[in-house]
Amino acid sequence: MCGIAGIVDLKGRPVERPLLERICARLAHRGPDDQGIYIDREAGLGQRRLSIIDLASGHQPMGNEDGTVWVTFNGEIYNFDELRQELLALGHRFTTRSDTEVIVHAYEQYGAGCVARFRGMFAFAVWDGRNRTLFLARDRVGKKPLFYAEADGQLVFASELQGLLEHPGVLREIDPAALDDYLTYGYIPAPRTAFRGVFKLIPAHTLTIAAAADGSGSARYEQEPYWRLEYGPKLDLKEGEACEALREVLTEAVRVRMVADVPLGALLSGGVDSSLVVAIMSGLSDRSIKTFSIGFDEKEFNELPYAPMVPQGYGTEQHELIVRPRALDVLPTLVRHYGE
Repeated sequence: MCGIAGIVDLKGRPVERPLLERICARLAHRGPDDQGIYIDREAGLGQRRLSIIDLASGHQPMGNEDGTVWVTFNGEIYNFDELRQELLALGHRFTTRSDTEVIVHAYEQYGAGCVARFRGMFAFAVWDGRNRTLFLARDRVGKKPLFYAEADGQLVFASELQGLLEHPGVLREIDPAALDDYLTYGYIPAPRTAFRGVFKLIPAHTLTIAAAADGSGSARYEQEPYWRLEYGPKLDLKEGEACEALREVLTEAVRVRMVADVPLGALLSGGVDSSLVVAIMSGLSDRSIKTFSIGFDEKEFNELPYAPMVPQGYGTEQHELIVRPRALDVLPTLVRHYGE
């Protein structure tokens, strides 16, 4: 998990570095390993990094060879090595082993169409210095968050609402329609948020923002979908065939998520889903998997007795913790992290 943020001044004024640094500071819990800032006159990108791949040279924001395209990225591109080879064959030059740099060169090569080639979970922003445009993208099902707002003639974006609220022009005004959504559905569907004038980028969408050339502060927004779930054709399989097909899909899904330059672990509840994931991880790894289980004193909410069955069968390194909630003590922290 990383945190991304940025500002584009729609009137062409220089971005204030201290403001961008304050926004990034509110995201420090998402990326405790590193902070990076890049400013190109009216545009600034910020990054709080949790290092997973290419620990030494994966610093962000990251640019291309001539410094005309820059990205700040939260997430992981699972097929980055395959795309890297494809882009190398097309003449692109890489200086790191990171999946972040693949985004830079894929954007150079394919423009907005690059997102259709990415297999992963992501929210990222590309500043195209050649065209003076900001390009935002979010993964297919919205696993990674991305919020944005227009304030004081600036477009500001961040991984969390608390980052945006650091900008003095972003007002803390409740959106009554969003409140109605929450009371109706139990959540606030994109693009709305709890705050008036603050929006979520819709999953499986891109957003391109280009400021007017006259410096008036107006901007062109182009939001486009790049994927939707297909409901057909349906498969007609016997039970044994369906089981084998499911095993293959699950194994492949776990395999691509195990690419990392740091130790891997899994949250193990004792339920079917997490137990399956741990079993597959153990089969794909040549070292013991670290598993972590959380329990409660209240028996009706406690699944901890089931969790140790999986480590016993697959030789994982099991860690257990009993949570005894003190809701009033942690309420300010909970409100801050829930955001809405």
